[in-house]
This record gives sequence, structure tokens and C-alpha cells, in this order.
Amino acid sequence: MTHDAHPHDARDARQTQSRDRASGLRLRTDGGARGDESNASGPPVVVKVGGARAVDPAGAVADVAALVESGREVVVVHGGSTAVDDTLEVLGEEPTYVETPDGVVGRFTDERAMEVFSMVMPGKLNTDLTVTLQNAGVDALGLSGVDGGLLTGPRKSAVRVIEDGKKKIKRGDHSGKITGVDGDLLDLLLTQGYTPVVTVPMLADDGVAVNADADRAAAAVAGALGGKLVVLTDVAGVYADPDDESTLIGSVETPEEFDALKNAAEGFMSKKVMAANEALDGGATTVIVADANADDPILSALDGGGTHIEASAIGDAQTNAEDVEATG
Repeated sequence: MTHDAHPHDARDARQTQSRDRASGLRLRTDGGARGDESNASGPPVVVKVGGARAVDPAGAVADVAALVESGREVVVVHGGSTAVDDTLEVLGEEPTYVETPDGVVGRFTDERAMEVFSMVMPGKLNTDLTVTLQNAGVDALGLSGVDGGLLTGPRKSAVRVIEDGKKKIKRGDHSGKITGVDGDLLDLLLTQGYTPVVTVPMLADDGVAVNADADRAAAAVAGALGGKLVVLTDVAGVYADPDDESTLIGSVETPEEFDALKNAAEGFMSKKVMAANEALDGGATTVIVADANADDPILSALDGGGTHIEASAIGDAQTNAEDVEATG
């Protein structure tokens, strides 16, 4: 599909396909499941596009266009860590990253950083990605977690961190934990043939926009939609030895294998494994961590590339790691 042929015909076809699906329960924001409606194209694909400097979104955009043209429902969730850091530095501010006692590394959001998030994430980055997808023939529709109360949950007041080898409490109330996803809103857009492009901030339960982790936002969306989550990053997946690309972990199907995966993950990868746990616990069918810069990154991931984590791998395990603000 070219940009010259705007995809309204394809959208109409997808609308007809969606209307023909067997009826079932819609997602409930209280955590209830979607129905077992049939979808010949498979479950929705939720793609998390990272914001790291080394991540090139061009391949992902082309793959989203191909999936949508084939009739697959797709939701894109994006981060923006590099752009936020760059903007903070232009403004004379130093980005703050912290590590939790569980080894998860993420951004700490203060008042000034929150102001920058509000400008950069739903403003510039979401608009730019939405325009790029439109130019690729996708009826993309940009949303922040605030729009329609898409992403909601409690505001956090503090986080446990490690500083100078000691456990400390770092206080700040400009971030939150996503506990609710308005799946009806996403379902409505998907049924009408749109491709939602989602980013933080989220809407805290006291009605204030706050930061949230983009990987975990994608996990919440994938869980709510019962979809496949593809987390695109700047490496080929999770390595058993983080310094050796030949040790890529291809599949994770048992709790024992998932424990090994958690032990292998370091730094920002720990956060992605945490998000995988949450996605699968919330109802996602599969989580794939894959290379954003590979040829056909999403299609190759769905075809077996990267690290595939199945729902059977989490068993009854729950994520106990400390929450930490980040943009992914």
C-alpha cells in the first residue's frame, strides 16, 4: 500500500471483518477478559517501540503497515528516553536514573522532568510517529494515557533505590503505576480500522497526569487485549550471558526457564522482563523481545525471532520488584 492510496478501502474491509467476528465479552476495566471472539488473523499485536538512541523505527513502521494491510489489529506503544534526556539537557537539567534493590534501572521523575515529558512524549514524539505511520498508509491515531482515561492507576509517592551501595527511600509524586486500561476505547478504534499509537503520561487516580514506564504501559495494553506483545529494543533479545550475543535465549516456556531469564537480565533488560511477566499475568498470549534494527523486525519476531516468552512460563509467579519510573 502506498501513501498515494490512502487506506480507507483497507479500513472499510477491516471494519467488515471486525463486525463479522463472533460476539463476545468486551474488555472490562476491572480486569475482566475479552470474549473468545474469533479472529482469522490472530490476536492483536501490541508493538512497543523503544526510545533509545540506537533504535531505528523505520523497519517497525513498515511492518505495522504490512500487518494492518493484511487485516491484523495492531496497537503501537512508544517510549522516548533519548528525546526526553536531550530536551532536559538543552534546558540545563540533568536526567536522573536510579536502581532498585532488585536491580531494575529506570528514570526518576521530578517536577521539571514531568514538564518535559508532557511536551516531548504526547506532543512531539507521538505526533511524529503518528505522522510517519500515516505516511506509510496506516490510519494511525495518537493517544496519551490521559486521553479518555486510557491508562489509569495510583500515583506513587516514593521508591526504594540503591545509592552508594545503600538502600534509600527517594520521594517524588510525579509517577504512577498503571492498573487500568480502557480496553473498550482501544477496541472501538481497532474495530473502526484505526491503529492506536499510545504513549505516557497516564492519568493518576487523583486526576493528575503523571509519568509511567512505557514497557509496562505496553504490557498493560497487551494484557488487556489478550494480544501478542513485541518489545523492540537495541539487541536481538535476552542473552544468557549479557556480553555474548551467541547466548540468545530463544524460548521461555516453564517457570524454571523464566527464573533463568530473570537472572540473566541486567539493567534496562530487567525492566523488560518485568513487563513481560505483567503482560502475561494480565492476559497476553506471548511476549517477544526482539531487535528493532533487524530486517522486518516485527514480522521476523512473530515468525520466531528474538526471545519468546510464553504464558506457561510465569506459572503463579508475581512481579515483586520495586516500581521505578522510566520511559523505555
